[in-house]
Parts: sequence; C-alpha cells; structure tokens
Amino acid sequence: MVEWLAEYGLFLAKSITAAVLVLVVILVAARVRREGDSAQEQGHLSVDALNERYQQEADGLRELIWDERRWKQARRERKAEAKKAKQDLAEGRTRPRVFVLNFHGDLAASAVNQLRHEISALLAVADAEHDEVVLLLESPGGLVHGYGLAASQLARIRSAGLRLTICVDKVAASGGYLMACIGSQLLAAPFAIIGSIGVVAQVPNIHRLLKRHDVDVEVLTAGQYKRTLTVLGENTPEGRAKFQSELEETHALFKSFVGEWRPQVNLDQVGTGEHWYGSQAVSLKLVDELRTSDDYLRARASDADLFALRWSVRKTLGQRLGLVAEAGIDRLVMRWWQRGTSSPRW
Repeated sequence: MVEWLAEYGLFLAKSITAAVLVLVVILVAARVRREGDSAQEQGHLSVDALNERYQQEADGLRELIWDERRWKQARRERKAEAKKAKQDLAEGRTRPRVFVLNFHGDLAASAVNQLRHEISALLAVADAEHDEVVLLLESPGGLVHGYGLAASQLARIRSAGLRLTICVDKVAASGGYLMACIGSQLLAAPFAIIGSIGVVAQVPNIHRLLKRHDVDVEVLTAGQYKRTLTVLGENTPEGRAKFQSELEETHALFKSFVGEWRPQVNLDQVGTGEHWYGSQAVSLKLVDELRTSDDYLRARASDADLFALRWSVRKTLGQRLGLVAEAGIDRLVMRWWQRGTSSPRW
C-alpha cells in the first residue's frame, strides 16, 4: 500500500509539474501575442532596391578581375544608362516593377501578419498591366486556418489582376502548396519538396494510463459533437467516425481549392497526401518550370526594377523577453504534431 501511494504521489507530482509548466508557457505566449497585436500599428514597411544590390555584388568582383580600361568603360555605359532612365522617367516612360515578398512558414503560418501588410501596400501602387509580384515561399504546411488565411492574402493579388510568380527553392508542401497553387506561374528548384495535398490529425490519449492510477476525467459538453476526440477522456467509435468525416471534408476543400487555381492538375492522381520533388512535380503539372528564385529574379532585373518589401514591427520588451519561450513553444508543438496532434493540419 505504501509503495502504491508513493508511486501515485510521484505520478501526481509529475503531472502537476508538467501542467504548471505548460500553463506558464501558454500564458507567456499569450502575453507576447497580445503585445504583438497591440503593436501592429507601430510597424513600418522597408523597401530594398534589388537591382542596386545585385549590381554592387557584381561590382565587387568586376573591380578585382577586370582591367582598368574595361572597368572605366563599364562605368561610362552605366552613367549613360542612368541618364537615359532619368529622361524616360521625366517623359513618363517607366520600366516594369517587380515587388518581391518572402514567406517562411511555421506551424501556425504566423508570417501572414507580415504578408497582409506587404500586400496591402503594393496593391496601392502596383500597375496590373506592367507590374509583377514574386513570392519566395518556403513552408512545410501547418494549421488549416492559418494557411487558409495566408492563401486568401495571395488571392488578393490575383483578384487585382496582377501577375503572381511563386518561387519554391526548398519546400511548399501541404499548407505551403495551398499557397503556392495560387501563383499564375509556379517555379521550383529540382529537389524542392512539392505537394502533400492531404490532411492529418493524430490525438494522443492517456485515458488508460489515468484509469490505471484511478484518476477519473469528466468531459462535459453541450452539443453532440462539441468534443469528438479527447486526450484525457475515453474516446468512442462515434466520436472517431465524426472526427474522420471532418478530416475528409477538409481534404475535399483542399482539393477543390487546388483545382480552382490549377485546373490542369489531376487531383485523383496528386490529391493523395504524397509529395514529390520539383523535377517530378513538373510532369504532374504541380509546378510550371524548374528554376531557382535567384535565377528568375536576376533575369527579371535586366528589364525591370525589383523592390523587396518587408513589413516589420518594433518589438516591445515583453516580446523580446518572450522570443525564446515562443520559439520553444513552436518546437514543442512541432514535435507534438509529428507524433500526433488533435488539430487538423495541411
């Protein structure tokens, strides 16, 4: 009896400690997020002229390997080009513009807050007839509602009549591909991971462990399907069936969305949750061309002015102190997702 009480007490202490730690982390994350929401109005948009950056990068090498005569000739030609561009501008002739955005997706698609401001800014000045938007996209996917909103932000660009080129150098899978399929042109590196048109949700359940230690969990709901599967309580066949049907509905919405923006794709073939490398994705029409973002942007720089946009928000003291905790939460949630999570994701 004493041994059982000691074992039970140790189990209870561990459970309480874990619960307290999780609660503290959640409270810190909530505080950081509230501060971030309140600071949205303090954000600002920075613009980087990529043509100048590319030119400076190349000039560093030209100056080293070119002879003085060739280097002087190049500088004279550049001055003449600048003079002509200034004259064209005065006469109302301008080069096309390319607005470059970046989206690095995490589990919650938190970069959507940055993306929405950048898109709102460029839509106010972009010319649908001549200008283009290029999105450098990297994401393995995540929560349905987060990536659904991110995809909706990109749809604003297409709805405005602008050309949207999406470049994937590493990965656009699941929710990442939900965003990528909106592009009027979709480019991918040969070994980029593409696809994963599917939905997954796994739920760890410790009901039997609690029952073995005589711990009862009461799950009270109002509404037949308010809680279909639980972590602590006993799951039922009815609850599992309902949860599975919800996953199927979400998957159907995913495939319908991809079919709307890329009707050339055979959804029966690619809507299986599998992923492919870029070289394979071309033949499946998941992407249009094999090309890296660097190659595409530097080619466009020869006939257009490139501007990289970035919306940033000055972090408060609370946000800076909470960065480590927030990063820890994201890693923890990612591990839980990999092992099993109750939230549907794509």
